[in-house]
Amino acid sequence: MSSHLMNPADPAAPKKRLSKEDRNRQLMEVAWSIVRGEGTDALTLGYLAERAGVTKPVVYDHFGTRTGLLSALYEEYDNRQHALMDEALQASGKSLPAVAKVIATTYLNCVMAMGREMPGVSAALAGSPELDALKKKLEAAFQAKCQAALQPFAKQPIGPAGMRAMLGTAQAVSFAAAAGELDLADAEHEIYDAIVRIARRT
Repeated sequence: MSSHLMNPADPAAPKKRLSKEDRNRQLMEVAWSIVRGEGTDALTLGYLAERAGVTKPVVYDHFGTRTGLLSALYEEYDNRQHALMDEALQASGKSLPAVAKVIATTYLNCVMAMGREMPGVSAALAGSPELDALKKKLEAAFQAKCQAALQPFAKQPIGPAGMRAMLGTAQAVSFAAAAGELDLADAEHEIYDAIVRIARRT
């Protein structure tokens, strides 16, 4: 047997009995690896099973459909983003510049941590009504979190249009940075500037 197959840390190592939670974690890691290396279009349940060294029914049991798999990937990304922001906000100063920096930095860092795969997953979410609805639901929750953090420092109520503008800027600039089209420092500055500008509007 090759050392590759004997490596217990290998996410694609076959025939090892895992708990349902551990198997789900393994499948998610392999799915991210596929998206990272081959793009979202390559991610099918059958291919995921092949790469993970499991049978197709195992993958179907965890995700049901490709839509379910893409939803799981996006929700994992979203949960990570919320966790990072919550932690950073608790440790930050209580001022508009401090909060704006936390939002800009954590949003950008989360996208960068996912590499180039996140834009592809995000684009795929717009490909069906179910995925689009999930994306809108999660984006609304993120906007609400940002609005609650920024409103104490705003000169007037920050409405839905302002929050959409902020998120649109953050997403576009972060995805461009992940693709290597923008310098990270420049990207963070633009997101920060958009947040502060929206909060300070009169």
